[in-house]
Amino acid sequence: MTGHRTALSRRSFVLASAGAALALGTAAPAHASHGRSPFGRYGSPAARLDERTLYVHAGGAGDFTTVQAAVTAATGSGYTLVLAPGVYRETVAVSAARTDMTWIGASGDARDVTVVYDNAAGTPKPGGGTYGTTGSATTLVQGDGFTARDITFANDWLRADHPGITGTQAVALKVQGDRSAFVRCRFLGHQDTLYADSMALGTFARQYFRDCYAEGDVDFVFGRATAVFERCRFHALTRTDLASAPYGFVFAPSTAGANPRGYLVTRATVTSGAPDGHYKLARPWVPSSDTTARPMLTVRETRLGAGIDAVAPYTDMSSGFPWQDQRFAEYRNTGPGARITVPENRPQLTAAEAADHTREAYLGDWTPWKGC
Repeated sequence: MTGHRTALSRRSFVLASAGAALALGTAAPAHASHGRSPFGRYGSPAARLDERTLYVHAGGAGDFTTVQAAVTAATGSGYTLVLAPGVYRETVAVSAARTDMTWIGASGDARDVTVVYDNAAGTPKPGGGTYGTTGSATTLVQGDGFTARDITFANDWLRADHPGITGTQAVALKVQGDRSAFVRCRFLGHQDTLYADSMALGTFARQYFRDCYAEGDVDFVFGRATAVFERCRFHALTRTDLASAPYGFVFAPSTAGANPRGYLVTRATVTSGAPDGHYKLARPWVPSSDTTARPMLTVRETRLGAGIDAVAPYTDMSSGFPWQDQRFAEYRNTGPGARITVPENRPQLTAAEAADHTREAYLGDWTPWKGC
């Protein structure tokens, strides 16, 4: 269970965006001026940009009042959903048939547009059983070519509210499609916040995250995608339910053994509200469904705050799959969490090796940063 203070912080985000912004140490969100269209420069139902642009407004000023209703209506490829400022409390699923879809937060500030729900893996399902990790996702994206800009994806399920539930994974976003890009988005949760994955073991989905913010405590960025996180911030939450370190783990990749590219974190920042050294940077996830996985994480030119255990930043998830046998590496990181005190615990790339760990090498002929 997490402490009451954490619960208030998470609830305040979805109930009052300005209060949550203060809790996160950021400025209050910008809102559209009185009398202006809630869709800003992106048109409106009366002045539609094109026939494949749909407008979502919780108060009824758009084509739809829920995101899922707009997704359901967008059959085929190439639709754009413009989301007006508001909190959309719902679960949303973008099927594999809905390709090249774009979601835009109309205000240009991710704090203004939030898609949130509160299922956990152990939450009972209607009719019996529980949701499981994948089923807990507030938003599930399976279509290739998905892009989101200026939107917050959240799961506000809290351990403190459900002491009898042991399946505490609660996913804000699970993305499985190839060529999936997220720009200036936020991902809020606790355990398993951002699930960057693929549709199948032999499918190497490419994903790109630019100028994003992700927070959580246990394995809060995880999965088997080939994912590049550029100029992102990862924030490890403090906890009051644990008496000692570690509080949790930032990354838990589960890269398929046949995939030469896993997670690349570049020019990013890792921060924490926890005491010094109370978080591990990563641990390898080798799922029971793929015992041949060789998790891969490269963190380069990134500032690691004092919350990261500099002496032993990596640990095992299972004793049968030690982290030393996986593909973990660093290059030119800075900050107190990047200090090399025990060299064998911090595998470093050479300059020649680092040349093969770039966004271009990981994403190939797909260049999403050109549209940012």
